[in-house]
Amino acid sequence: MRKSAVCLCLLASLVAAARPHPIQTNPVTTSALKFPTTDDLLHLRTMSAAELSPDGRTVLFSISDATADGGLSHFWLTPTDSSTAPRQITFTPGKEKSGESRAAWSPDGKFILFLAHRGQQTQLFRLSLLGGEAIPYALKTLPSVDDAKLPDAIPAARKASAEAAKPLDLSVSGYSLSPDGTWLAIWALDPQTPGEKIAHDDKADAIRVDQQTHRTRLYLAHLKADGALASDAPLTPVALDGNVRAASWSPDSRQLVTVVQPPNGASDLKPSGEAWIVPTSAAKPVRLVHAPATLRGPIAWSRDGSHLFFAAQTPEDAPPGVEELYAMAAEPLAAPQRLMPDFDGGLGYGEPLALADGRVLVAVTQGVRLGAVILRADSAQAPQPVPQSLAVLTGLATNHNQSGWVWFAESSDHPPTLCFAARLGGDCTALQTPSLHPVKTVRSTLVQWQQGGLSIQGLLSVPPQADEHNPVPLIVEVHGGPLGAWEDRYDPWISFLLGQGWAVLRPNPRGSSGYGWRFAAANKNDLGGEDFADIMAGLDAVLKTHPELNGERLALMGYSYGGEMAGFAEGKTNRFRAILSGAPVIDQFSEYGTEGGSWYDRWYYGLPWEHFTDAWRQSPLARVDAARTPFLLLQGQSDTTDPMGQSEEMYRALRQMNVPVQMMLFPREDHGPLARGIFGYPSPEPWHGWQARQRIVQFLQQNLSQ
Repeated sequence: MRKSAVCLCLLASLVAAARPHPIQTNPVTTSALKFPTTDDLLHLRTMSAAELSPDGRTVLFSISDATADGGLSHFWLTPTDSSTAPRQITFTPGKEKSGESRAAWSPDGKFILFLAHRGQQTQLFRLSLLGGEAIPYALKTLPSVDDAKLPDAIPAARKASAEAAKPLDLSVSGYSLSPDGTWLAIWALDPQTPGEKIAHDDKADAIRVDQQTHRTRLYLAHLKADGALASDAPLTPVALDGNVRAASWSPDSRQLVTVVQPPNGASDLKPSGEAWIVPTSAAKPVRLVHAPATLRGPIAWSRDGSHLFFAAQTPEDAPPGVEELYAMAAEPLAAPQRLMPDFDGGLGYGEPLALADGRVLVAVTQGVRLGAVILRADSAQAPQPVPQSLAVLTGLATNHNQSGWVWFAESSDHPPTLCFAARLGGDCTALQTPSLHPVKTVRSTLVQWQQGGLSIQGLLSVPPQADEHNPVPLIVEVHGGPLGAWEDRYDPWISFLLGQGWAVLRPNPRGSSGYGWRFAAANKNDLGGEDFADIMAGLDAVLKTHPELNGERLALMGYSYGGEMAGFAEGKTNRFRAILSGAPVIDQFSEYGTEGGSWYDRWYYGLPWEHFTDAWRQSPLARVDAARTPFLLLQGQSDTTDPMGQSEEMYRALRQMNVPVQMMLFPREDHGPLARGIFGYPSPEPWHGWQARQRIVQFLQQNLSQ
């Protein structure tokens, strides 16, 4: 995407220094493995979403099946003492095409909740850990709106809606269980009424753009001790005019805080998020009037319920998505307080975690590392880092009593490991998990260079057979964003490229995340300018210091913003023998008018019709007359982030300029899912990633061997 991400959670007592500590396990010996083929990447699984049980004895986590097995996600349990093997506890019926997601423990640890799409709706299930099948909640409501009752609805639809007034099933978007287990909050899109279904089936389905009446609404329900609904009556809707995106319960279970987005494209005009306190009593919701419009949910409560912690845009002039952590009293007129001004990294994704002593923990990115820091609610102290054994720590979580901690640890030469420690900052004890089918890899080298007054970092990966007598081709790979970054992760895609005999340089040029807001803002109104110069300076730096790299056999590739940078390279340099562009931006004018949302792009160069010269200067299409390098385009047909027309424009232009160009279109694929499939992550599309990798290898081999 043209944006990027990590998630987390955390505690009280912490050591002052971020000392490394070992992983107490026998890690996979990568020397016994092999670099993956394109077929091998069809058989890789991923692991995520670890949740520690209330008694601290069991970890619930998600495994996504390999692409060859359907790419569906399921939940597993593993004990923290490794006394038994992990076991899968959720399963998908044969005809369903999506797995299970968003699992959570009940407060007493006797059951779990999770979402799964079954039939026509996404349902909320309850699974007892004493045995038996998962049971879906019967979540119904009387529809709040019915487009079939509008004057311009077809007669058959109006008649059907006039005759049917009964509760309808909801398709759940999200849920939150209260800490005492007595309340369930769910949010769901208004259901399709019988009349609306008739109109759709009869193809009277014209869309009124930005005039939709359906909303994602919040509902409350009482629960019995076993988690079942206390009544079969329809859910109680909460009167909020907008689309609910997240909800979090207060520690006493008497109220919750919600994040609401106004409907019908309001966020394309300006940030428009709202925060509301919703009581479980009959009292009306109360808006937190000073909550920033850029706030991102979910919002966390302090342990005493007096304060709220949330992520929102930094007040400095930085790209949308450059966020920091705020604290605010849980009352209508409270003003937010910044907790990490001038932090030299970036805020990660996920919910902040309030600690027992009043401090709060959040995920952060710092250069090529991902981790977590602890902050004081009064911002009187600099962020304290949580010790980590490897370069990447994600998913740090605990239970209500904070009686243990779980997280995922990985690095470029260490496969993801599910870790447990009895205390925050303790050594990682690796827990038993299913095999992810790890592959051979090598440790990435952190490289650094100076360009345009800034210090720039990147990661260099070189195949083991390379030396100065046998220099290998070098691929420069540019990340998405621009507000994105390469991290020192375990990456089968890089292993795949190394297995072809190619080295890979992954630069983090100006505009990347994880280096503070000033660095992120340094490419404002300069896409394809100094950021491109940063990349080329990094290329020169590694070629100068690494004789095992062949400076005459170079290629560049990238996806999203990386694909856009590939387009800039096509018109700016002839140094590369091949350029590969996935889902790029090619023309800032047509992209701006057809992408899913324009607020992000507007920060970089303004309204394009008011800044014509700037927008055209930052369009790769503007330099196509200088194009000479063979070019490969990969594009999803259903991409709403960087629509298909962008690749089509570049393909036509290069073809008419007599530049060797190829293009592959992938039906049904949106922006992120296509990238995941290409890079070897689990995908429900069985062959698209395989086809793309085959073509990439053929294209690069053909041009790098000349």
